[in-house]
Amino acid sequence: MKRMRQFLTTLVVVWTAASIATYVYSQQQNIPSSLAIAVLPAFLIEAVFYLMPGFGEVRKAFDRLGGKPLRAALLAASAVVPYLVEAPRTGTFRLASFVALLAVVLAAAFWYAWIRPSLPTDLLFLALIAAVYLSKLFNQIYGQPAPHVQLAILGQLMWIRLGVMAVFSLRSIQDPRFGFVPSRSEWRIGFLYYLFFLPVGGAIAYWLRFARFHAPAMEWWKLALLVPGMFLAFLWVVALFEEFFFRAFLQRLLAGALGSEIGGLAVASVLFGLVHLWFRHSFPNWRFAIVGGVSGIFYGLAFLKARSVRAAMVTHALVVTTWRLFFS
Repeated sequence: MKRMRQFLTTLVVVWTAASIATYVYSQQQNIPSSLAIAVLPAFLIEAVFYLMPGFGEVRKAFDRLGGKPLRAALLAASAVVPYLVEAPRTGTFRLASFVALLAVVLAAAFWYAWIRPSLPTDLLFLALIAAVYLSKLFNQIYGQPAPHVQLAILGQLMWIRLGVMAVFSLRSIQDPRFGFVPSRSEWRIGFLYYLFFLPVGGAIAYWLRFARFHAPAMEWWKLALLVPGMFLAFLWVVALFEEFFFRAFLQRLLAGALGSEIGGLAVASVLFGLVHLWFRHSFPNWRFAIVGGVSGIFYGLAFLKARSVRAAMVTHALVVTTWRLFFS
């Protein structure tokens, strides 16, 4: 019950913050209040589902609802609800978009309800998750009802938690100490491997001419407000998504198949780097792939040291925040 209270308290905090952020952003960008009000409920609903995987007691309660087909159906239904709440009210609903959304959602939700887990099927599932995310499909499905109102983030958040819950509830992996708030030791380990990465990553980025140093072009007080928000956004979205699938799932799968944790770390890091071929500029972005692969080694080492995905999330979020502030 204590964990459930923590979930509900967190949800209230997130709802409050989301409502305030929506109001402030709509005022700054001159977004009509009617549009902000139409979009906000979808994000509040998505927040409920997005928070669920981070609380063990909530995951256990979900697992007790029934067999795999029922849980898969519930995951699929939860995935399309935010779209159905938002799209008709913003005028972005398209039948073809809904069918495309439903198709990928059903594939991900029912994967482990229909298919017996094995290394090949696990790798194919990860390929599905990565392919849909990298394809920018959600940009097309969710649309843009007005300038500065990009709703693709709603689909991206949905895709992250759908994949995580499918792996936890239907694939039934051992809990890698997944969650949103790192412990003191996880903070320490994550920060330590961030420091280890800096000279290595900096030297490789300089050698590849991947990025150049620049000081943030803003007042100190704005920077002081920006950095914590930027870090938490990376920690709870980008790092959470990538570290769960690459370290907590893929790296452990490969380590078991190869009979070596170092082997699992190495192969997962190479694959992590290769995914970055699609990031920024034109494909293939080999510079980004090399830097991404090297950074993946340090994220994987943090995961092994702490035996927790949260430590890897800390390292990852610190690296990306530093890069965005000083090198992008």
